[in-house]
Amino acid sequence: LPSGTLWAKCNVGAILGSDYGDYFAWGETEPKEDYSWETYKWCAGTENTLKKYNQFPELGYHPYFSELGYTDDLTELLPEDDAATANWGENWQTPSKEQFEELFNEEYTTTESYSDRIRITSKSNGNYIILPAAGIHENTDISKKGSGIYYWIRSLYPAISTIALNFEAIIDGEYLGGYWHGKPRCYGLSIRPVRKQ
Repeated sequence: LPSGTLWAKCNVGAILGSDYGDYFAWGETEPKEDYSWETYKWCAGTENTLKKYNQFPELGYHPYFSELGYTDDLTELLPEDDAATANWGENWQTPSKEQFEELFNEEYTTTESYSDRIRITSKSNGNYIILPAAGIHENTDISKKGSGIYYWIRSLYPAISTIALNFEAIIDGEYLGGYWHGKPRCYGLSIRPVRKQ
């Protein structure tokens, strides 16, 4: 791609490009069974008690002094909280919104849709990646597995949600385009790493 971004061939936790891989809450580096606010690493049990990555006093909880109103103004994943970096090494990270937008820019790539995945091919060299529809891990259930394509980006959307790439709108194999949607950061989504530049 023109920016020099190199995309991994598979999701974190996967072996093949078509494998779902693991699910991660935003800012967590290990998969788990329950993806809820009660189990989220960076809160004290609710979406109103955030202990890290928080810009709003009404949602913050100081992790050391048990005080409400804690903010740190962090809006992008630190390497130690990035599942791509933690699992694959310092050369990898979760993509930015801009990197995803470049990936789906029709000037640089072509996109083919299938019932359970999309394939993106570079126009410059013919290399391609597959993004499988792993769905969303909410609480202890996985919804939209095989039909919902969701991927975290590394930047925080204000308040309790983060922006995720969503290609849920794939009907009869026709690619209808993705859109950005705020998903609660405690949910488990896929991560497709990029090489650090």
